[in-house]
Amino acid sequence: MAAWVEGRVIERIEWTPTLFSLRVAAELAPYKAGQFTKLALAQGERRIQRAYSFVNPPSAPYHEFYLVEIPDGELTPSLGSLQEGDTLLVQSQATGFLVLDEVPSGRDLWLLSTGTAIGPFLSMLADGEAFDRFENLVLVHGVRRGEELSYQGLIASFAEQHGARFHYVPFVSREGWPGAMAGRIPAAIADGRLQARVGLAFSPEQSQVLICGNPAMVKETQQTLLELGLAKNLRRAPGNISAENYW
Repeated sequence: MAAWVEGRVIERIEWTPTLFSLRVAAELAPYKAGQFTKLALAQGERRIQRAYSFVNPPSAPYHEFYLVEIPDGELTPSLGSLQEGDTLLVQSQATGFLVLDEVPSGRDLWLLSTGTAIGPFLSMLADGEAFDRFENLVLVHGVRRGEELSYQGLIASFAEQHGARFHYVPFVSREGWPGAMAGRIPAAIADGRLQARVGLAFSPEQSQVLICGNPAMVKETQQTLLELGLAKNLRRAPGNISAENYW
């Protein structure tokens, strides 16, 4: 069983009234971009814990987590109240298989996410290996409201550094938003709007697709891609689609 260590909040970033990031100092075992660990707080004799992905590249001098506060949740309201200098528990050993080591080679890497599930993909992009391995990288992020399109400065830095190789496509489902596509990600794949926006097609020969988000989005997007001729990526049978439900 993985050990727990004490972490200290060194910075809190407020995105919206319910979305925030915590940068935490803690002595953890080495981990890979795309992996997750668990955060916990003690409540009486209980330890309330949940899994969260790293947003930072593994080389960063801190560990960053992107969270949504659920008003009636057991843990997130308490995490949401943490300020610089406060402490929490962090599981020392990360886990998770949504990592580039598990992804076959290809020309194009599609990173499809919703909500806070953009976190592991930001870690991968900041780490740099993805840009070494793939010619084209597409980051897709679906949210309900435009104000939830967080990390715009970091995303802009990828575009500035890598130019036309990097494509960022935001989706906003509940309101019009400048520069964002309307509707849901799987529907835009099915009717070709996403591919037209980026100027790339999904191809069994050229594409690797990582999906991370709510289970309904993950399931529907996988099915849409299977209908386009892509295959699930398995260790015993390498394919194109790797996915992780984000709760």
